[in-house]
Amino acid sequence: MQLVCPNCLAKNRVPDERLHEAPACGKCGAPLMAAAPLALDDSSFTRYIEGTDLPVVVDFWADWCGPCKMMAPQFAAAAARVPAVRFAKVDTEASPQASMRYRIRSIPTMVLFRQGKEVARMSGAMSAADIERWVQAQG
Repeated sequence: MQLVCPNCLAKNRVPDERLHEAPACGKCGAPLMAAAPLALDDSSFTRYIEGTDLPVVVDFWADWCGPCKMMAPQFAAAAARVPAVRFAKVDTEASPQASMRYRIRSIPTMVLFRQGKEVARMSGAMSAADIERWVQAQG
């Protein structure tokens, strides 16, 4: 399995059976499977999404968005409860290229990626349980 380090963006190979052993980046030592959402921006988005073999759920949000702020702790709780999926956040104001590339029209919007390809999308604030169900329903 290939995982991109959320800290230095180095690609790391981790045997599938060792994912639960808290693997660390071979270059910088940062945890590869942290149970919290990571912040992506225009410069890190593509490398992380395309280089990570695990599914990645991205929350497109903005600081001025009330529903986005309400959903942030729910998104973090879902990230802690679904370890086989990576969770990331993209600030649409600070990262307009990623937002435009995926035609984000309303926020919050979550997009599920598998090997760099969008496979599902959901707009609107959701509870942690609803986020988990949505991710699991995507297979």
